[in-house]
Amino acid sequence: MKIALIGYGKMGRMIEQVAPQYGGEIGLKLDEFNNAKFEGLTAENFRDIDVAIDFSIPRTALEIIERTSALGVNLVVGTTGWLAHIDEAKAIVAKHATGLVWSANFSPGVNAFFRLASEAARLLAGQADYEAWAYEIHHSAKIDAPSGTLLKLVEEMKKSGYGRRIDISSSRAGAHPGIHEIGFDSAADTITLRHVARNREGFARGALRAAQWVISKRGFYEFSDIVFA
Repeated sequence: MKIALIGYGKMGRMIEQVAPQYGGEIGLKLDEFNNAKFEGLTAENFRDIDVAIDFSIPRTALEIIERTSALGVNLVVGTTGWLAHIDEAKAIVAKHATGLVWSANFSPGVNAFFRLASEAARLLAGQADYEAWAYEIHHSAKIDAPSGTLLKLVEEMKKSGYGRRIDISSSRAGAHPGIHEIGFDSAADTITLRHVARNREGFARGALRAAQWVISKRGFYEFSDIVFA
């Protein structure tokens, strides 16, 4: 599995470190120095690439999906903050008959957490005494706030029927890899669900697992389609 890394920051380096354990070899590394205006997304550069993994920045996500799909290369997208354009991304993938796996978070544990949050919200949707919150803290260099993971948690809660207000808050400080929490509070008691990431390795492993899976696929998928298949 020869991989193109689009975005070579902390996540890209972690993916490079663990890729051999998944039969992966990094064949191309693109960053702000050689792909600032997408000049690295060429047929020549991608000639021997089996799959690309994108952990770049929100404003470039849709253009990367368009250009990579046009090259006939399947893609794993871990960039967040661009979900207003997800329908456009689905149309691009369909137009070029390529495969794409997207997730707000490639940790299998976080994807289980999404389901736990959804079930908790379903159970309490009809209990008017319970008000809800969703909170996160990430490292100070993280661009989007609230994160894609927190927004996904809130989306899952609402889809499960929790129609009341959910108070959302984000903090950015230090080197936190990520803490996400949802809770429900009433006069009688409090229920709290929390996920704590210890490092970025789990995200990298999930992205590589998605890369292995999507190589032979066509269509737009979420990581949960793989984790809980």
